[in-house]
Amino acid sequence: MSTQSEFIPENVTSIGDFIEGFFTQHAAVPAYTALGQTYSYAQIDTASAQFASYCVHQLGLSAGDRIAIQLPNILQNPIAVYGAFRAGLVVVNTNPLYTPREMKHQFNDSGAKALVILADFLPKYTEIAQDIGVESVIITSATELLMPNTAPEHAQYVNFTTVLSQGALSELPSRSGINIHDVAALQYTGGTTGVSKGAALSHSNIISNCVQTLDRLGDNFESQHEMVVCPLPLYHIYAFTVCMMAFASRGAHILLIPNPRDPDAFIAAIKPHQFTTFAGINTLFVGLASHPDFKACDFSKLKLTISGGTALTMAAVDVWRGVTGCEITEGYGLSETAPVAAFNQVGNEQYGTVGLPVDGTEIAILADDGSHQPQGQTGEIAVRGPQVMVGYWRRPDATAEVMTDDGYFRTGDVGIVLENGCVQIVDRLKDMIIVSGFNVYPNEIEEVLTQHPAILEAAVIGKPDDKTGERVCAYVSLNHEISTSEIEAHCRKQLTAYKVPKEIHVLTELPKSSVGKLLRRMLRD
Repeated sequence: MSTQSEFIPENVTSIGDFIEGFFTQHAAVPAYTALGQTYSYAQIDTASAQFASYCVHQLGLSAGDRIAIQLPNILQNPIAVYGAFRAGLVVVNTNPLYTPREMKHQFNDSGAKALVILADFLPKYTEIAQDIGVESVIITSATELLMPNTAPEHAQYVNFTTVLSQGALSELPSRSGINIHDVAALQYTGGTTGVSKGAALSHSNIISNCVQTLDRLGDNFESQHEMVVCPLPLYHIYAFTVCMMAFASRGAHILLIPNPRDPDAFIAAIKPHQFTTFAGINTLFVGLASHPDFKACDFSKLKLTISGGTALTMAAVDVWRGVTGCEITEGYGLSETAPVAAFNQVGNEQYGTVGLPVDGTEIAILADDGSHQPQGQTGEIAVRGPQVMVGYWRRPDATAEVMTDDGYFRTGDVGIVLENGCVQIVDRLKDMIIVSGFNVYPNEIEEVLTQHPAILEAAVIGKPDDKTGERVCAYVSLNHEISTSEIEAHCRKQLTAYKVPKEIHVLTELPKSSVGKLLRRMLRD
């Protein structure tokens, strides 16, 4: 069993040290491009240092305090994240599309003291501002760094431009007292069940996973030679660790796509560039490769396409290869594993599998009683390694449910280890639905549905979907007449778009067991 320390570079005691090392190493090369604007690593270094100084000297935040970052893929996102780490803060990654209800839960659960938010989303925040403990709010507009005259003005909140200019007036604070095993980020997930929990990832978890991921890629990812297309949101653990941490540590030029759901703008953003690497998910590969304008992009330098977050289909591999000439290399992981646990080898992809465990990682297949299954047998996938989370934030009971006595994390996924050592994902143990790579939990949607006065009972399942992998389908029984469009409108007020049911069926009664438990499996059948 490997130790975490063997994956930590010398003289690195926190992610702050880790990123400052690569800022210095790659100072002269482009770091990020978004909305047509490019910042070098030296510029990101300066801006993130100013952000860190402001957080400590002006906001009075100290090491270990939580800061929620609720931004799309714009330059302010990496500046704020890197700045938070350099100030010794704990980053709470937050989806900008969250509803007020979802924001309130996450901010209260994490105990976030500060928030960085796009001004467009402020109305959602003001709905819940009185019910949460956030003390300081930093607002920004998408174009603020490009056109400072578009910086939002607000009586109560400070804008990004002011943060950087005031932060420049004081020295970068020291991070003394931070331990490599301290919590660095809270990545919210339902885990395998229930209410959204914060997977507490340490500095060591995230840095180790960067090293593991780059080790697996080997010479296929060269220092200062790669341009990465990153359409995945940086608040998602896949883009957060793989793009913003691992790829950046090699001096990659990262092209941020603010809205991957707008294929025309997406293609227009990547067309001028000779990109070498593309980080995506199954539905994105299919959607882009089917778009007539995508074929006109320059794929002459594209040598690495990586996939994760949801199962990769052979249909996606074939259509992507047909258009780009590039294979897709699939990996596997979860928020709780920071995320990469297994990854295929570039040029030796074992399709239908997620490849071999990354260096220092053990994958066990567990029987129902928790015993280890022999090779070739199916069971629950469990992961042990330096990237496995500290635990769920302030939820020892929930942590105990997913951690075995010998240090394995139970993933809730069913799989098998093949003769060649590759891991094959068979199914999900629980009822979780994956829509375009995002975890959707039926319990949460059922709770929202049953808050409507007309809905008596609700059950939610996933069904296969060509576009999104799975779609959310709701079955309800009513106590008085209501249209399905009214039910959908109710859900839209409470849930992020990808969680809103795409199908709503009204039944006179939902199937139940003898003890009255709703039987989702009968609805699937």
